[in-house]
Amino acid sequence: MKQILTTIVVMALCCISAFAQKYAFVDTQYILKNIPAYETANEQIANLSKKYEDEIKAKMQEVANLYETYRTESVFLTTDMKVKKENEIIEKEQAAKQLQQKYFGQDGELYKTQENLVKPIQEQVYNAISSIAKEKNYNAVFDKSSMQGLMYADSSLDISDQVLRKLGYIK
Repeated sequence: MKQILTTIVVMALCCISAFAQKYAFVDTQYILKNIPAYETANEQIANLSKKYEDEIKAKMQEVANLYETYRTESVFLTTDMKVKKENEIIEKEQAAKQLQQKYFGQDGELYKTQENLVKPIQEQVYNAISSIAKEKNYNAVFDKSSMQGLMYADSSLDISDQVLRKLGYIK
């Protein structure tokens, strides 16, 4: 009986403390879309990506042209010349793949550029969210743009506009 009473008291305390929790929601996609520097950064990243893609396509086209030439001329080539041409094609293809890795790899140029341009903006947004959460005593702030695990959000709890105000993008 004593265990049951203890369990009920603990559960009641948990329920009371759960009601005391304050939550808010933000829509980071909305916030970032309203920050001109973020849009500019995305444009720069898209342009750089297109430039890199075009450069890699040109290298791969060169490899394809070399291979096509090799196929048509292979009948007339000696074994040594065939090996030399095959090695040349393989080297060019490997160089194109290395270039692709250099630009688009995990630590590639595009990733570094994105880190340099976007991360400071994301940090500003995070700092503004943290500041508002501390000012208003929110226990948690959820991002409703990702919608993972969030089934419903009361729009009165959305502090996205407050974040934009804090950052100086709306009045």
